[in-house]
Amino acid sequence: MNTKEDLDIIKIKKKVLKNMLITFAIVTFLFVAFVGYGVYWAFFDMNRLSTGEYLTEETSPDGKYTLIAYVVNGGATVSYAVRGELVFNEKVNKTKTIYWNYKEETANITWTDNDTVVINGHSLNVLKDKFDFRNQ
Repeated sequence: MNTKEDLDIIKIKKKVLKNMLITFAIVTFLFVAFVGYGVYWAFFDMNRLSTGEYLTEETSPDGKYTLIAYVVNGGATVSYAVRGELVFNEKVNKTKTIYWNYKEETANITWTDNDTVVINGHSLNVLKDKFDFRNQ
């Protein structure tokens, strides 16, 4: 039969094993999260897109926003792409990319209201929507 000392040793071993498993799970989760964010940053973050050459721009009816379109030359083996950058006119140096489409060289921009813009047939609410061909 097990003595009290044997039972204490078994409890200590179980506690150590439990702590090791929890530590392993946390380290594994952090590693997967780090790799996942790295993949997103490297391949899908719209803020890392090439600037491109200026095409055209249109300002919203209320003057709060300006959408500037750029054409991006991908090089010898990649087609052109259009990048749409939203400029917040009431905030200094505040911009965000809301449109990125492959195999386009022109941009047709139309504002349907103060917060909605149509770029080459894609309607976007500038406060919450983005169009990225890679996610379609």
